[in-house]
Amino acid sequence: MRRLFADTFYWIAVLNPRDQAHARAIALSKMLQPAQIITTDEVLIEFLNYFAERGDFQRRAAARMVERMHADRTLHVLPQTRDGFLTGLRLYRARPDKGYSLTDCISMEMMRREGLTEVLTDDAHFAQEGFVCLLSD
Repeated sequence: MRRLFADTFYWIAVLNPRDQAHARAIALSKMLQPAQIITTDEVLIEFLNYFAERGDFQRRAAARMVERMHADRTLHVLPQTRDGFLTGLRLYRARPDKGYSLTDCISMEMMRREGLTEVLTDDAHFAQEGFVCLLSD
């Protein structure tokens, strides 16, 4: 089964019908089935933070989506760990010339550890690290 990493960009696009990548994300999701989707608690924190001040409706929708994600057996959410944080921090420190967020660094290092090469995102930072961004134009 194909294994893919889902970045914050993807989850925001899936939830928000007004997002410019919404239609692409939904279409790609259908096209890729069946696939195992992997994400991290850190990505979900970033996702919830994005919707924190976007009004009651979107905040509640985001929280419900994360709860459903944790219950979904086809989705694997990797938990936060001290090791994951420190590994991501090492990449963050090693790339001072890049605009990588710590969440991206943690995700990239987790992807390497898990042998993942494809990511549901349009974030060029992942491409800079050699990953295939499935939502790029």
